[in-house]
Amino acid sequence: MTKLPLSITALCCYLVFSATVLADNAFKVCADPLHPPYSLKDGSGFENDIAAVFANQLKLPLQFTWFPQRIGFIRNTLRKPRADNQGYICDVVMGVPTGYDLALTTKPYYHSSYVLVIAKGRGWNDITSSYQLAQADEDRLNTLKIAMFDRGPGTTWLHRNGLLDQGIPYQTMTGDNENNTAMMISKDLRSGKIDMVILWGPMAGYVLGDGGVTNYNVIPLKSNAGMKFDFSISMAVRYGDNARKALLEKLIDANAETIKNIITSYHIPLLAIPEYTPKEDD
Repeated sequence: MTKLPLSITALCCYLVFSATVLADNAFKVCADPLHPPYSLKDGSGFENDIAAVFANQLKLPLQFTWFPQRIGFIRNTLRKPRADNQGYICDVVMGVPTGYDLALTTKPYYHSSYVLVIAKGRGWNDITSSYQLAQADEDRLNTLKIAMFDRGPGTTWLHRNGLLDQGIPYQTMTGDNENNTAMMISKDLRSGKIDMVILWGPMAGYVLGDGGVTNYNVIPLKSNAGMKFDFSISMAVRYGDNARKALLEKLIDANAETIKNIITSYHIPLLAIPEYTPKEDD
């Protein structure tokens, strides 16, 4: 028997699933309208690019429901019924932590890490590791200006290494209708308000793309027993929407290389995706 290529086999699966799962005749994505590099209302962003690939392969229009990705995002998007009570306003969130407890998540489609982004020409060009920064001379550290968030492993790392006094505070959720946190960080790095920042991979990718890759040194941060810096990211659907989850996973598998190329085109650091074991209720 002739074995069909993966792409053809996957396409057959798309057609079978799409006939039953996507009854609304659209690939409906819940997204933030101002969240580079993930998504913007003009259609750009790596999550939007991947959604466009999926919609195209399913031969369906891509439809967005826009809502700021803050507290209440899932409630106001994925779980929000349509006005006519015929289904929900959107069906897929393109990026959440694997195992996210507010929704049913797919297998991971990328794995990234926090990195230390250092602006060149500020007197820190010799730093090649986070350990080296932590052990720098105290007089030198007194001049350091490093971004610090209200949550996240970067701030924990600063605290453990006695660098909180050098921190310039930022909020992870800004409430700003014109700039998200990545945009603010990029602007302040370029202006000299800060010298460096510990950022989650996609946000670091935005900074590098916005400010010019050659203007920064990037140092990966490795997880250890006391602190985790790397995480897997999945897509999300509503609990119980197992058929749509299965469809997304087939799309993820069939487009693994395309997805990787899209994400890396945004300067986002990628790590190998660890072996995935679904939860019992998946």
